[in-house]
Amino acid sequence: MSLLHMDTKLKGRDFLSLKDYTAEEIVYLLDLADFIKAKVKNGEPYEVLKGKTLGLIFEKSSTRTRVSFEVGMVQLGGYPLFLSSNDLQMGRGEPIRDTARVLSRYLDGIMIRTYNHNDVEELAAYADIPIINGLTDALHPCQVLADLQTIREYKGHNLKGMKLAYIGDGNNMAHSLMIGGAKMGMEVYVASPGEYNPDSHWVDIAKEIAKESGGKIILTQDIGEASKKADVLYADVWASMGQEKETAERVKALSKYQINDALIKKAAKDVIVMHCLPAHRGEEIADEVIEGEHSVVFDEAENRLHAQKAVLASLL
Repeated sequence: MSLLHMDTKLKGRDFLSLKDYTAEEIVYLLDLADFIKAKVKNGEPYEVLKGKTLGLIFEKSSTRTRVSFEVGMVQLGGYPLFLSSNDLQMGRGEPIRDTARVLSRYLDGIMIRTYNHNDVEELAAYADIPIINGLTDALHPCQVLADLQTIREYKGHNLKGMKLAYIGDGNNMAHSLMIGGAKMGMEVYVASPGEYNPDSHWVDIAKEIAKESGGKIILTQDIGEASKKADVLYADVWASMGQEKETAERVKALSKYQINDALIKKAAKDVIVMHCLPAHRGEEIADEVIEGEHSVVFDEAENRLHAQKAVLASLL
């Protein structure tokens, strides 16, 4: 399918979860991200969103999400408008449906980073403009799109059958990696202590996708099984935003679920190590690993900019 045809097909769509996109559409976004990244590296402008305005709603603080979306929108020729929850009536009791309909009259798209995934779905249901999920407690699709771009850069474009091992808390990253990996036909292992397994709702969705793609979704408590001959090792913090009160309990339960040199030795010789950041060095990932030869963490972080620009260019 041509880029022009696919671009028309995606225009006006929401980006709430990779489950809503076909494998072909995801590959298109990844190819476009590569194309845009090459343009940036060559100093060539790609200002396809001149005159467009993106609202950025933040109920959770952010480094990578805010900077990458603001810079990305500017580089595409558009205008980003930062909207903290403290500045919106939505944060003071206005129904989400009202905010959605009003902002649809002012903006060309909205990126929202919040806690409750249902809030994002309600915003999308009532808005007449594309809604982009910048992170919820359930999913983080923008991060996984950048992750897939990074994996392709190091492992080639055919991801089918590739093994990705996620080590740690079965959180929003685990959910989105399972879904994105399943779409690409990958084998995704999630190694967590039983009480910190991913939500069964998202596991079931990922397993259904994997049946169609030929991928695999495996949950295990055995980090050795998960990491054995893995092409990708992936970590995230043990306590996400909003879970700070559980930190001590989580550190105790997850202390063995660390990506370190011993775990790397179980993986493929050319394994790449990923982390969505911010990292708590010495907890979920060893300092020598994140700084080591297998780490692609900062290439991964850079690709947030390029992958999100592909989403913005396609939807807006």
